[in-house]
Amino acid sequence: MEYTCIIIDDELRAASRLKSLISDFTDLKVLHVETNPGKGIEKVCALNPDIVFLDIEMQRSGFNVIDTVKSRNVFPAFILVTAYPQYAIKAVKEAVFDYLMKPVDVDELQEAIKRFKKTRKSIITQSDIKLPLNPREKEVLVLLVQGLTSKQIAEKLFISKSTVETHRQNIRAKTGAKTTAELIALVLK
Repeated sequence: MEYTCIIIDDELRAASRLKSLISDFTDLKVLHVETNPGKGIEKVCALNPDIVFLDIEMQRSGFNVIDTVKSRNVFPAFILVTAYPQYAIKAVKEAVFDYLMKPVDVDELQEAIKRFKKTRKSIITQSDIKLPLNPREKEVLVLLVQGLTSKQIAEKLFISKSTVETHRQNIRAKTGAKTTAELIALVLK
């Protein structure tokens, strides 16, 4: 299976180097390289890549890019690429997929891509769920397993956050799961 990515970095040299490193991966295709964060947002929303490699320190913060893309209901895996280690904790809080330090080490890049592929292979579909749930509950559960928050699920499904919370309560009641972690374990069993 081929995956797609976009690189957004205001340093053309760093973006070009990353593109060169990625070219060694036969199943990862670079759709676009962008040095302007605003234009990068538009490309991500238009092309909907699997991965966005994103610098943090630009004229527009990488975290702002993430928030803007997600607000438009596009949810790629974000891999932050930066020379600034102090952003690691915020990256975890923003639920980015991975965090690479500049200059990007090819082995670390390979590990990040390997983890991404493993995660994608384990993503379930509604038809994989063998629990007594209605179609909307299955849809919500699939997105929960993918790691989306209730707010993100609401945005993606065009429903309110409280409706998502109601579906989550119904899912837990029907399955006997007390926590989301238990629920995910039931699905992946």
